[in-house]
Amino acid sequence: MHNSSIRLAKKQPKQRMSRKGRAPANKGQRFPAELLTREEVQRLIGGCSRRAPTGRRNAALLAVMYRSGLRVSEALDLRPKDICPNTQTVRVLCGKGSRARTVGIDAGGLALLDAWLEVRKERKISRSAPLFCTLGGGPVSATYVRQMIKRMALRAGIEKRVHPHQLRHVFACELVGESVPLPHIQRLLGHSSLATTSTYLAGLRPQEAIDAIIARPSWTPDGQPDS
Repeated sequence: MHNSSIRLAKKQPKQRMSRKGRAPANKGQRFPAELLTREEVQRLIGGCSRRAPTGRRNAALLAVMYRSGLRVSEALDLRPKDICPNTQTVRVLCGKGSRARTVGIDAGGLALLDAWLEVRKERKISRSAPLFCTLGGGPVSATYVRQMIKRMALRAGIEKRVHPHQLRHVFACELVGESVPLPHIQRLLGHSSLATTSTYLAGLRPQEAIDAIIARPSWTPDGQPDS
């Protein structure tokens, strides 16, 4: 083999292989979003210990992603100064596309945040540390959050594929159900355009299309009215 051929072969990207030497059957496959119900989200958050320090942190983290619609990266980038209890707002400085925004948070979410902030105070964690940090003040990784939420789902008996971004999905769909105008939802989600928000929501609400099919006039194979 010529040297040029050897160099070309070395440049070829390696394909991820399964243990049997074949590429995984689901390589590159994207699954449709599975929307969690409010009751399932409550079970997720309720599964976090209210006594263990890390349980309080995790409950507060999940509540902020759910009630304020934050991406996991945005939540992990927060600092204590980004939370304003008086105005019930959360300032997101490191949004997608470097777009900053301010979102709200309700009393229930603030209550869980207060419980975690009390832990931080007791452990004398520096205010310069990330809002959601380790007990030693270090950063929490997105990988940890993904693994944690899967544990909570298993504990809660939820059989859907569960990941942190689903909390943002529920936030968006609940706003639609509450008749919040689309431009407001766009700003809360931090989208660059209304078209992005419309596409985002369309992929999360398949039940509307299903309900339309179910509501169609009855039909039978023999053409006779369905009695």
